Amino acid sequence: MATQGADVIKIELPGHGDPSRHLGPYPDDTPEPEKSGLFLALNCSKKGVTLDLKKAAGKNIFLEMLGWADVVIENFQPRVMASLGLDYDTLRDAKPELVMTSISNFGQTGPYRDYTAREINLYALGGLMYITGDPGREPLQMGVRLAQYGAGQNGFVGTMCALWHRDGTGQGQHVDVAISEYLSTILENALSQYSYTGSNFRRTGNRGYGRAAWGPYPCKDGYVGVIAGPDHKWPEVAELMQIGALTDPKFDDREGRGANADELDALMLPWLMEHGKREIFEMAQEMGLAFAYIASPEDILGWEHLREREYFAKVFHPVAGELEYPAGPYQPQGIKWQLDPAPTLGQHNHEVYGELLGYTREDLVRLREMGVV
Repeated sequence: MATQGADVIKIELPGHGDPSRHLGPYPDDTPEPEKSGLFLALNCSKKGVTLDLKKAAGKNIFLEMLGWADVVIENFQPRVMASLGLDYDTLRDAKPELVMTSISNFGQTGPYRDYTAREINLYALGGLMYITGDPGREPLQMGVRLAQYGAGQNGFVGTMCALWHRDGTGQGQHVDVAISEYLSTILENALSQYSYTGSNFRRTGNRGYGRAAWGPYPCKDGYVGVIAGPDHKWPEVAELMQIGALTDPKFDDREGRGANADELDALMLPWLMEHGKREIFEMAQEMGLAFAYIASPEDILGWEHLREREYFAKVFHPVAGELEYPAGPYQPQGIKWQLDPAPTLGQHNHEVYGELLGYTREDLVRLREMGVV
């Protein structure tokens, strides 16, 4: 929302800030809350203020800000906002048109609503871990906070829908987003398979769905994604690799390749190890084969295709310096992404509390001495 031009005020705890400030990564592995790569990446273009909502004065300031806001987004456990006297029912009484989006581990209702979780728990309980990994081995977690980022996307879409509803009816809504439920929505056909047949989707590893010559393979400088399909494209794979044995009719269809997977791998691997991932990718694509390569962060930042599309933007942060960020997840016509640096802790206290709410400098000094801001 902020990078599309909305005025977003991020509230952080005085003296400590958002927890992501203390997670890194940091330059030279030296902890510095204003240089956390995670915080900087997630908070571009927001205004940052400090406010302790547990203090009566902090709560009152929050309620003053409510008069300005269209949306309140919070990601506490469900009990927290109610304990502060800032739950949706209370805020709705003060402002019926308000949209409030709550993002929590298991949602605002249900027997698990107050349970705690980390990414590995959510990945497991959401079901995606059950189908990820090699057959006969333990389930695997992905290397990123997929559940939380996906829930953030759901929160964005749900908030926009609620604003659309408000514009048509004048009434706000409470948008309830459960992080664990996001993963259950991207299980491909695992849930429908069980519903239809009573059988569980199995972990299939890189030879999923009975396929061979399909998935990541080692090559000269990393890994390349080989996609041997559809069947009518198999002759092009044999031509690409210049391996006569690949033209054997037993490899012509998916069933045959699956039945002879080990032999097929043994034939392809020497050729793959003689060529680089980028070379293989481009040669295959020239022949209409949907190969890819496993790109590292270095590869992505140096990819001329993304550079030509102006996918990256340089942003200067007063403490962390100049960094590159993805400019946006899509390219809308007529809208320019607004990428400003993430706020330092309490950077916009005077702008928000002074210019927006009318507090004087003396008021802010007193509130800071009280630990409210």
